[in-house]
Amino acid sequence: MVGHGGAKSFEVIEQTKNGSSRHTRSLCNDLGRRHFSGFSYEVHHRDDDSLAVLLSPLVAAVCLLSFVHIRKIHIDIASVNIYYVTESDNRSTPFLLGGDTMRHPTFWPLNTQAASIFTRLVTCAALAIAVGCSDDGDEGPDVPVACDSEPVIMTTQAGVDFVRTPDSCFDSLPGWPFAPEYVEIDGLRQAYVDEGPADGPVVLLLHGQPSWSYLYRKMIPVLADAGYRAIAMDHLGMGRSDKPIDIASYSFLGHNDRLEGFIEALELDDITMFVQDWGSLIGLRVAGLNPDRFARLAVGDGTLPVIPAGVQPYPPVENPDEIDNDLSLPLTDVPPQQPSFYDENCELLEPLDDYFGDWIIYAMKAGSFHASEVVEAMTWFDLPAEVEAAYDAPFPSRIYMAGPRTFPSLVNEVPGVTEQAWEGLTSFTKPFVTIWASNDPGNLGQCSTQDNLICNIPGAEGQPHTRLPEASHFLQDDQGPEIAARLVDFIQNDAPTGADYSPTCELPIAADGTGTPCDDDTDCSSLVADTCISQSGSAGFCSVEGCTTGSCLDTYVCCHDCNPLAAPLLPFDGSACFPPEATSLLSGRGGCTCD
Repeated sequence: MVGHGGAKSFEVIEQTKNGSSRHTRSLCNDLGRRHFSGFSYEVHHRDDDSLAVLLSPLVAAVCLLSFVHIRKIHIDIASVNIYYVTESDNRSTPFLLGGDTMRHPTFWPLNTQAASIFTRLVTCAALAIAVGCSDDGDEGPDVPVACDSEPVIMTTQAGVDFVRTPDSCFDSLPGWPFAPEYVEIDGLRQAYVDEGPADGPVVLLLHGQPSWSYLYRKMIPVLADAGYRAIAMDHLGMGRSDKPIDIASYSFLGHNDRLEGFIEALELDDITMFVQDWGSLIGLRVAGLNPDRFARLAVGDGTLPVIPAGVQPYPPVENPDEIDNDLSLPLTDVPPQQPSFYDENCELLEPLDDYFGDWIIYAMKAGSFHASEVVEAMTWFDLPAEVEAAYDAPFPSRIYMAGPRTFPSLVNEVPGVTEQAWEGLTSFTKPFVTIWASNDPGNLGQCSTQDNLICNIPGAEGQPHTRLPEASHFLQDDQGPEIAARLVDFIQNDAPTGADYSPTCELPIAADGTGTPCDDDTDCSSLVADTCISQSGSAGFCSVEGCTTGSCLDTYVCCHDCNPLAAPLLPFDGSACFPPEATSLLSGRGGCTCD
């Protein structure tokens, strides 16, 4: 914590054997705080107190000597690093650097200023130890860091600069009584909440962008009360997790690696996982590559796209760190009470233009971008002001927002890295269910996206798939208790129970062969419809490539004049015949005209 009114502070951070950072018992009292001449500090240490016993009074000596230029000191026991923050610089600077404390602890001053301070520390160590610890219970006031305080930039051993949202930003959030837990991965803290019995079956909940685990506040109590261990993780740069300030610190595979590291650090097995939005791209890839870790999977408005290597779905954002105050949210015209976007046949009433390209630019560069405006626009119900503020809580200023700013652009890192995971999913025979929102107008919310999962993943057969009324993209906020109740039933009834949503998996076969199932063009070679259309790992169908308006037979329509920028993503050249249910995606994402 950082004191006010001239007070100074330091904290000692422990690293446990599984890599997690956590508060433990104090050296001096239960809360781990002592006061030396108005100087307060907080101690986090290993179960082996020996190193903390040595370091705590050593740093206290700094306070006693009144080194006024130092405002805060941070000790990482795991690496024997001491960082200090001066009055004139908010950057955490290494003071001492050591090796592996479990094997060869060493200390070495890094610069002249540090050497001078180090000399004084050695001189005063005996005095500091003499002060010692007492159990008088006089702990003094706990002065929290203000949410709007100047951000302190810290640096990992690997050189990654990051900030940490003050705890006070999360005070008194509506519907959020859950205490945070943390695990350290590659020097950066990953936050999560862990509710329900510790030995209960694990339900892992993954959010997307720009939300955080607060999105699951209505689901966690239902799952915990049913006897499940509900774990909701914040992705790097989101929620209470640490937030690297350089957009280059975020990558699609990096998020995947951190999820794998998180699962390993907590030693999670037989996981039931619910994923949504970017949580689905990350979670389904990890599940597809590690199916033995998972007992069952549930998806809400998500997918795992398969895009060929070498394809760039969208142009990179030019000058990504430049702030553009003239940009407006692509969804700005959606009223607080969301209107219906679909007709009774699951067709969009008004196909969206290629909004995602605009969304990438807006998220990266818009000076007005904040999380709550997106969640508000993409929920069915109007959000109260205090709930909107809760979604914005992790991001008190722009320096904290590199994570949500970068997420949409990571779609350009998906090509070539999901094929193996998709193959794993198409062999996944354990229970797999889709719980969709009925009013999400984006690509992830469309029936064709849901159908692609149901029709291609064996474990989805016969499961209780649904499209929930009065729910949009952030369906956990709109219908959280209902989703949680369905998950409980899904876990307790592994035997297929039937669905209230039926996908379209088999196409009608027209006289020219359009709709005939195929794996490649050789399966269509004897037909007039001699081109096999296949995308995202789904089963293919024969079609007529080079069609014209009105030339497709039966119910099929000709999609043509597509956006040239989208051409590398399309599974055909020029034009082709498609079933009506696929045209909204081609119109919106591909900019095609479908007659």
